[in-house]
Amino acid sequence: MAEIYIELQRNGAYLKCTATCAETGEEAVAVGPVNDPEGLKRLAVLKLRNKLEARRPPKLGGGGIVV
Repeated sequence: MAEIYIELQRNGAYLKCTATCAETGEEAVAVGPVNDPEGLKRLAVLKLRNKLEARRPPKLGGGGIVV
């Protein structure tokens, strides 16, 4: 996976974490309490990885349709 940029923004008692893929520019956001920034970072990165995986074409494996 490419480099990931993390941005944290505080808004009162809440923290917004944005994870951005340096290669594609895709973003994923997680919002939660200010007292758990590491958990929000993990969640935002996980969401970004899932988003990027969904964009990949499916892998062609050995399991085809047998007639």
